[in-house]
Amino acid sequence: MSVEIALRATRVRYGPLEALHGLDLPVPAGTVTVLLGRNGAGRTTALRALAGTVGLSAGRVEWRGTDVTRLSAHARARRGLCFVPDLRAVYAGLTVAENLALAAPGADATEATAPYPELVPLLPRTAGTLSGGERRMLAVSRALLAPRARVVLVDEPSLGMAPPVAARTYRMLAALAVERGAAVVLAEQRVPDGLPPGTLVHELRRGSRASSGEPAEYR
Repeated sequence: MSVEIALRATRVRYGPLEALHGLDLPVPAGTVTVLLGRNGAGRTTALRALAGTVGLSAGRVEWRGTDVTRLSAHARARRGLCFVPDLRAVYAGLTVAENLALAAPGADATEATAPYPELVPLLPRTAGTLSGGERRMLAVSRALLAPRARVVLVDEPSLGMAPPVAARTYRMLAALAVERGAAVVLAEQRVPDGLPPGTLVHELRRGSRASSGEPAEYR
C-alpha cells in the first residue's frame, strides 16, 4: 500500500492556539481514510494542511515522498488535489451550471449532473439560494467530476443531505478510491456506512492521533 500524501510531525497554530501537535498522518493511494473526532479535534486543520490552505509552524507535507510544504494550494490543485471544505465550498454568486462548469470544463449539463440528477432543475439558480443539502451536493460534485484527481479531501461530505443521498455520496467517493486509485480523505464525526474494504480510520483528539483501526472498531 503506497503512501500518496502525508503529514510528517505537522504543527499548525492559530495565533496562540496550536491546532495540530506534531501530527503524523500517512494517506495511502487507492484507499479511503477517515479522520474521526469531535469539533476541535483537528480534523479540518489536518485537511487544510494537506491542501495547503493553512501554513505549518513545524513539520512538513510530503507527496509521493517529495516535500511540498512550500507548494501553494493552487499548485497542489494543478497536481491533482481536490479539497471540498465544509463551509464556503461553492461560489454563491454563480449559478449551479456555472459552478459545475468550473468543476468540469467542457462537460454538458447531463454529464456534469450525473452524480446528482437532483441538480438538473436547479441549474439556472444561483448557488447562494440553495438549501444546505443542495449546496453540499454541488460542492461534492467538484471532487466526483475532477478528471485527474489523485488526492480528494472532503470535510463532512454528507452535511445537510438526506440519508439516501448521503449513502449514494459515500458509494461514489468510495469508487474514486477503488476504481480510480485516488487517495480519499474524509473528515467525520462518526464513521459512515458504505465505505469499501481496506478503509482506514484515525481518531484525532486535541490535534493528535489518538488511535487507528478499521471502521468496525469505531461503530
